Amino acid sequence: MASWITVKPLLIVLRWQLLITIVIAIALLPLVNLQSALSAFLGGMVSLISSAAFAIIVSRHKGFTADGTVRTALRAEAVKIILTIILLWLVFKFYDNLNAVAFIGTFILTVIVHSMALFVSDNKTTDSKYKKHK
Repeated sequence: MASWITVKPLLIVLRWQLLITIVIAIALLPLVNLQSALSAFLGGMVSLISSAAFAIIVSRHKGFTADGTVRTALRAEAVKIILTIILLWLVFKFYDNLNAVAFIGTFILTVIVHSMALFVSDNKTTDSKYKKHK
C-alpha cells in the first residue's frame, strides 16, 4: 500500500504523536473525566494533523537543489503553522467543556515529539546493520 508520507522519520514521528495522544487520553479518562480525556485527544490531534500536512508536503518534494529543498521546507512549515492556528481556534471556539491544561499539555508534548524527527535515522544500511545485531 502506497503512503502519502514517504519520509521515514516523519512517518515514525507521526506514529509516536498518535500513540502519545491516545495513551494520555486513555490515562485521563479514569483519573479525571471524559472532558479532560477528550481535551487531551483534541490537543494531540491538532498537532498530529498539522504535522501530517507538513509530512505530506515534504514527501512530495522531488527536487534536488538546495533552493528547492529550502522552499519546500518553508512552505511545509507555513502550512503547518497556519493549520495549527486554525485548528486551535476551532477547538477553543466550538468546544465549551475544554480542559485547557489537558488540551495545551498534550498539544505541547506532541509538538515536542515532532521536533524529534531529526533524531530518527533514515539510513537503510544503519537500520539493516542494527537488525542483524539484535
